[in-house]
Amino acid sequence: MKIRLKSGFMIMLLLLIVSVKVNAHPQKFEKAELYEVMKSGSLDAINNELEIVRSAPEKERDGYEGALLMRKAGLLKKPKDRLSTFKQGRIKLETALLADPENAELHFLRLIIEEHAPKIVKYHSDIEKDRAQIIKDFKSLSAAVRHAILDYCEKSKVLHKEDF
Repeated sequence: MKIRLKSGFMIMLLLLIVSVKVNAHPQKFEKAELYEVMKSGSLDAINNELEIVRSAPEKERDGYEGALLMRKAGLLKKPKDRLSTFKQGRIKLETALLADPENAELHFLRLIIEEHAPKIVKYHSDIEKDRAQIIKDFKSLSAAVRHAILDYCEKSKVLHKEDF
């Protein structure tokens, strides 16, 4: 009986250690994954990506979080939740753009939201400005962001592959 208890205890202890080690290493932030999640429209994927964004470079973290929150807002059921989540995201993304107004990736994130935002939130005024910044700085962006932009061109009304 004592041997069974000891071996059972050891197995439980090993499982606990393995579980802690697996959970101790959060997923690393990847831009390509961020854009896949933005594209997917899955609430669970967006919530998971919001957790991962915490490991993003500090300079861009608010922009990523803001874009994800605004994307999430469109998936929520209650209008009150949709509006408050959209506003939270808008503040974060706009703050990031104020801090780094030449960041073409942040302009791309805003453009994605602007093109799909409902008219009632009045978030469409910077589409041409964002488009121009993206086109101007396209070649200096990372491969993952360039790929996301070219992929987005398939359904965009303002960005086209010929622009690049």
